[in-house]
Amino acid sequence: MPDPSTYRPAPGSIPVEPGVYRFRDSHRRVIYVGKAKSLRSRLNSYFADISSLHPRTRQMVTAAASVEWTVVSTEVEALQLEYNWIKEFDPRFNVRYRDDKSYPVLAVTLNEEYPRLFVYRGARRKGVRYFGPYSHAWAIRETLDLLLRVFPARTCSAGVFKRHNQIGRPCLLGYIDKCSAPCIGRVDAAEHRRIVEDFCDFLAGRTDKLVRDLEHRMQEAAEQLDFETAARLRDDVGALRRALEKQAVVLGSGTDADVVAFATDELEAAVQVFHVRGGRVRGQRGWVVEKAGEAVESGVADEGDLPILVEQFLTQFYGEQVALVDGVDELDQPAAVVPKEVLVPALPPNADEVQQWLSDLRGSAVQLRVPQRGDKKALAETVQRNAMEALAQHKLKRASDFTSRSAALQGIQDALDLDTAPLRIECIDISHVQGTDVVASLVVFEDGLPRKSDYRHYAIKEAAGDGRSDDVASIAEVTRRRFLRMRADEPAADAPLDPQTGRPKKFAYPPNLFVVDGGAPQVAAAAEVLDDLGITDVSVIGLAKRLEEVWVPGEADPVILPRTSESLYLLQRVRDEAHRFAITFHRSKRSRRMTASALDSVRGLGETRRTALVLHFGSVARLKKATVEEITEVPGIGVATAKAVLAALGADGNE
Repeated sequence: MPDPSTYRPAPGSIPVEPGVYRFRDSHRRVIYVGKAKSLRSRLNSYFADISSLHPRTRQMVTAAASVEWTVVSTEVEALQLEYNWIKEFDPRFNVRYRDDKSYPVLAVTLNEEYPRLFVYRGARRKGVRYFGPYSHAWAIRETLDLLLRVFPARTCSAGVFKRHNQIGRPCLLGYIDKCSAPCIGRVDAAEHRRIVEDFCDFLAGRTDKLVRDLEHRMQEAAEQLDFETAARLRDDVGALRRALEKQAVVLGSGTDADVVAFATDELEAAVQVFHVRGGRVRGQRGWVVEKAGEAVESGVADEGDLPILVEQFLTQFYGEQVALVDGVDELDQPAAVVPKEVLVPALPPNADEVQQWLSDLRGSAVQLRVPQRGDKKALAETVQRNAMEALAQHKLKRASDFTSRSAALQGIQDALDLDTAPLRIECIDISHVQGTDVVASLVVFEDGLPRKSDYRHYAIKEAAGDGRSDDVASIAEVTRRRFLRMRADEPAADAPLDPQTGRPKKFAYPPNLFVVDGGAPQVAAAAEVLDDLGITDVSVIGLAKRLEEVWVPGEADPVILPRTSESLYLLQRVRDEAHRFAITFHRSKRSRRMTASALDSVRGLGETRRTALVLHFGSVARLKKATVEEITEVPGIGVATAKAVLAALGADGNE
């Protein structure tokens, strides 16, 4: 086990001022970021008797190889710098409040002539207004289904909208009055935008005026004996009220607040957030994370670690949310993300600095406080019960998973006689059809779980000399390219970041175990490449499909793992994931080639115009049925080219 004393700073060299510090491992990766009022006091605590440290803190200091720090003027600056570094370096020992999924939101494309309503996940885009987040996509669709009766706005994609515009008939929603059918001109752009703006006003909380207006119009229709219109308006009012009932009022006076609660044990913490806007619960989010760093130094699961957990959560959560919307759209300013009030179970150690930081993010005053009585206290208790339930469910769900993953990694270490458990496993696979369109995939598993952000595709450059498939040569090529990339990405001491992106390079360090799909020849090819590159700290194995044998370089016989062992299950999962990823890439590449192949022979028709033709008509089959005049409507396509296209497709263009 590495000794932290080997990199402990000299006595008296650590400043006493506030600042932010980083622990790095032997590959120069940042593995932990922290801040302190006094750098000397905090850092010295990490170099105390190692047996007295909390197990996770002990793991961090023994995994580290160096520590560095930056002095700042105030604690607010330290808070901001800590957040920036956590976002930039993604340290493995910091608490990370992230889901394994992205929460869905309801998006409204106000930047289009005919705005569209749809479920969306991902980065925010300019000119689009977002409502949410919602815990489930079905919750958005249920809300939409209720409200489209009152606000019949467009929900179809651009392709569907264009197709119905061409055929002159609305879709099903248009026939049942859940869409105003702007595609066929039933309403013009101005009227449709008014419908969408009323929809946005309703979701933004301005509900009372809309309900009163509908009731007033209903009364007028009844007085004029227009009972059909009155009945329709009555149903609209009912639909709005049912939508409002789904968002119960929890706080009065139109309160905007986020209510945060935690449930913890010695190693993990569950956090729940209720987003209250206009007095109503508009969304709920939750995480279960491993406690790390300062939050586990006490080693106990009591109220003492809450202030630190609260501080870590507030800085990461609101920093990320503001980064998503800041500068994206005038309707999605940070003030809509950071509410006027944040209710927490305990104030962070530097509450004034955190409150000032949140106020700076919002652009106006933010109150950070612990609810003591009344409706806010009752809601905080409800959120707390949700957090406790989430932690209990997480323990039930993850206990067997964590145990099996640990057993699998330990079993692989024992079976292959490795120095350490293979916490990072990479696997490559080759896919092709009779030697054509040869591609490869690389998948990454960390701690027994897939890390999809590190997956990679490869197009094989070196073709076999006899025109047939050569999986061994392809595996050698991919292995060489992967580890040459590692050499290129390996950071120098004075340049730890990618100079182009400003972010850490993901392949700047080696895996513990490198798996190839195949037997002895494939393993030998990968091992030979590593020997040529002088890489000695990566273990290589192959997993043969037929008998699920594990092949080790230089061994005449394979290693046989028990068919029911967790270790074999994990290796099979890694191998199968690499195969799936390679097949998916190969199919998409082959599909693109086959789609465009019919047009390849057209002289002067490049890739850009081929793509424009297929996108315009939707398919090659529909293009084949088009006339010369219809084809020339595509930008850049003239009469001669249109005739050549039809000739290549075997059509006469006279239909």
